[in-house]
Amino acid sequence: MRRGRFTLIDLFSGAGGFARGFEEAGFVSLLGIDADRAAARSYAGNFPASITLAEDIRSISCDDVKYLVGADSVDVVIGSPPCEPFTGANPRRRPDPLDRLYADPQGALVLEFIRLASCLSPKVYVMENVPAITDGPLKAALKREFESAGLGRPYFNVLRAHEHGTPSRRVRVFISNVLLRPRRSRAPTVWEAIGDLPEPSDDPIIPNHDPPPPLSKSKLRRVSRLRWGQAMIRYEGFGGRLLPNMIRLDPRKVAPTVLGSSRFIHPFENRLLTVREQARLMGFPDDHVFVGGRDEQYNQVGEAVPVPLAKAIAEYITTLLV
Repeated sequence: MRRGRFTLIDLFSGAGGFARGFEEAGFVSLLGIDADRAAARSYAGNFPASITLAEDIRSISCDDVKYLVGADSVDVVIGSPPCEPFTGANPRRRPDPLDRLYADPQGALVLEFIRLASCLSPKVYVMENVPAITDGPLKAALKREFESAGLGRPYFNVLRAHEHGTPSRRVRVFISNVLLRPRRSRAPTVWEAIGDLPEPSDDPIIPNHDPPPPLSKSKLRRVSRLRWGQAMIRYEGFGGRLLPNMIRLDPRKVAPTVLGSSRFIHPFENRLLTVREQARLMGFPDDHVFVGGRDEQYNQVGEAVPVPLAKAIAEYITTLLV
């Protein structure tokens, strides 16, 4: 604890959705690490009191971290290693589940989370990923890795973002040394989340609410015929499964899962959502600013932990720390 606030280190921090929820629950981020430079710049801008490293986590030692934060331990370590090696949305996912963890260089970054969490001895750790990270023998392998690192028995908490105040669907597993039972709350609908935003502008009052990329004439014709909930295109995921993209949002419901590679069509206008509109669907407040190129900004939003879900987790963890 520092100055009456619980402390936090954020591994694979992205633009800070996970940390934002914890900050709203009273935590202070001491350090965020992400190899993506645009995401790290976003994190630094939104958490100015935190140290931010735009580095490959494999090059960072435990002593480096302890030196930077000026402490041998922290209250909580959180992190979201890349999910691409594990998700069924990746058509190039390795067929053997264990290869996704041990042979895929990105998948092996999960082991880097375990390495740093182990040496920092947090009271609580929470690692977020897609549920498919527990496919087949992976769950037993992860259990073995966490326990052999001295992190205790891991709990595999499957949580649904829309059950915790997020206006979009997202099912994720949060691996932690405690059983997580965050408070449930109603999720706003799409229109409750974005309906009060002004028209996009080249000089927006609200950050990241500039006009989205324009649609070609042929796409515009197709978009104009879409009904609520319909997708304009489908792309191939792992095993040939077809997944929807460019869905016209139903204003009366929560949105489908926001992904870095996905785009949504506005419920009433024949255009894509702005970065800010997609960020609203992930529960980001408007003062959380995303920097970098436009695709980088969309990716930062889609790859984040939804802020309301992160806050609910953090509030529950607070009850365990006091």
